[in-house]
Amino acid sequence: VQLQASGGGLVQAGGSLSLSCAVSGRTFSTYVMGWFRQVPGKEREIVAVISQNGRRSRYSDSMKGRFTISRDNAKNTVSLQMNSLKPEDTAVYYCVADSTYALGADPLDYEYWGQGTQVTVSS
Repeated sequence: VQLQASGGGLVQAGGSLSLSCAVSGRTFSTYVMGWFRQVPGKEREIVAVISQNGRRSRYSDSMKGRFTISRDNAKNTVSLQMNSLKPEDTAVYYCVADSTYALGADPLDYEYWGQGTQVTVSS
């Protein structure tokens, strides 16, 4: 499984960005998909994850109401719409996948990781 994230960039506080992750392989619909992020010197933290059929999702409390995760099983993509961005949202964002059925919040719960895309929010 290969994950290719895109859509990062520089945005002003209060603005919006959309991240997308394209996934190779024919078994995309069998994977829990999600996004984690990491700030230099800190541990990776969950942003949002979504179940195989898209009916269940889990968000970090700090992002709930501002970020929305979605997936398109026909296009093998998972997206993250980020609104009302804050400077503290600045991080490298990683697309993740795993064949589990649990929506885990631990980075160790996810076997597959994309290369990361930088999101920078200026104040």
